[in-house]
Amino acid sequence: MSMIRKTFTRLNIAVLLIAVQVAIISYVFYTFIDVIPFVTFFTYLASLLLVLRLVKKDESAALRISWILIIMTLPIVGIFLYLLFGNSFPSRKIKKRLEKERSETAKFLQYGSDNEKDDFKDIRVEGCLQYLNSVASYPAFKNTETKYYPLGVLMYEDMLKELASAKKFILMEYFIIEEGKMWDGIMEILLAKAEEGVEVRLIFDDLICQQLFTDKFVSSLRDKKIKTLSFNPISSFFRPFMNNRDHRKLMLIDGHIGFTGAVNITDDSIIPSKRLGIWKDTGVLLRGDAVWSFTLMFIELWNVSCRPEEQIRDYLHYKAEKEFVSDGIVVPYGDSPVQPERVGENVYIDILNQAKNYVYIFTPFLIISEKMIYALQMAAKRGVDVRIILPGKYCWKRAIAQRVSQSYYKYLQKVGIKIYEDPRGYLHAKNFVCDDEIAVVGTVNLDYRSLYLHFECAVLLYKAESIKDMKADAIKAIAESNEVLFEEKRRADRFFVDAVIHLFAPML
Repeated sequence: MSMIRKTFTRLNIAVLLIAVQVAIISYVFYTFIDVIPFVTFFTYLASLLLVLRLVKKDESAALRISWILIIMTLPIVGIFLYLLFGNSFPSRKIKKRLEKERSETAKFLQYGSDNEKDDFKDIRVEGCLQYLNSVASYPAFKNTETKYYPLGVLMYEDMLKELASAKKFILMEYFIIEEGKMWDGIMEILLAKAEEGVEVRLIFDDLICQQLFTDKFVSSLRDKKIKTLSFNPISSFFRPFMNNRDHRKLMLIDGHIGFTGAVNITDDSIIPSKRLGIWKDTGVLLRGDAVWSFTLMFIELWNVSCRPEEQIRDYLHYKAEKEFVSDGIVVPYGDSPVQPERVGENVYIDILNQAKNYVYIFTPFLIISEKMIYALQMAAKRGVDVRIILPGKYCWKRAIAQRVSQSYYKYLQKVGIKIYEDPRGYLHAKNFVCDDEIAVVGTVNLDYRSLYLHFECAVLLYKAESIKDMKADAIKAIAESNEVLFEEKRRADRFFVDAVIHLFAPML
């Protein structure tokens, strides 16, 4: 029965129906393409217009070239593949709603460190803060303590403690929520808090969570006073926006406690598996003013995903009015396909461009644009010690992603960048730490989906105490990982395979 249930899920049925729709439309076009001249003309005109649109887009050249080749080689199928896997802009209706909510919440953001900017005078960081505040509309905050977690299980312990102490509200937004010990522990507290009168709201991504969050289960949560919304529900009809998923991980409590990072609500994050070993997630706790920025990000997506009568309009109800201890500068920020700025990629590149001594990077994937390759290479050429730690073990679902990631190694190793694979388990962390002063921890992978297609979030830290812990964690991981040595000469067949892989890399 469980096998049947897993086979006939909403996702599998939707994928099957969409595949049938694409197949039928493609069959009709290719059947009549040689019979009716107008069909031939329309097919190539549509492909040409899409190619011209791609040429004009302000995006990675590698990304555009890949899609242009696919579309020109397979005119109809290529168009559908692009709309499903490559189109970084949501529908006009969704974009308009998201932009409206963003403009509303932006009115309530403040530049938290305005009065004390000179305390942290550093031209490198000042430029990045200016970009995040004035261009991307994500202000910097002081009056915030931070705590770094090198493993998901350590973060989970504090998550339970803070949830149990909630007095006013709990807001949660997650890419993956699966049945198991971790979810059961959180769910028990959520139900108890909702019964006490604490406001509980939950956003989950419908693509990944659809096996747990059935209509019946969501209805039962709402009956128990847990307000629940699915982001971008899976449809059985072809919709380009289905490709844009909510990859964020946020837990926000009473306006002054915030958790984010790589940790999903899944037992993989807290219990070592027999095959993969430790699932290395990292995360950060914010305690203070900076949580306000994440709170407004949550409200934006909530208002876009719900009916008008369920929208949140009393924004200040969710803002904490307390005094907090300062721990450097903290900048929570988000990224999405709606924003004209590629905030996640731009912050990473800025760190590389301004680095003086070292940059240590955790990422589960290395599927990157020429802009990111160039930034990594230039940092190394300037004498910066750049080290990248990736997983040494992958589950079967990610075997292709592993092979694609490895195909990028040679571009970086040839200029002296050191690449390590952690054999202890599956490294799922997304960290940058630089020069003992600057760090990022969040949900943003070094791959096309995170940098161009998904809704993401992260925290930029400057001179926070937790940066020392992030560096120590990176050094420990490097010491326990295997360095991948540079292959000066590569086999011709592998060169050909890598070329084909890079062509389809934007789909992964």
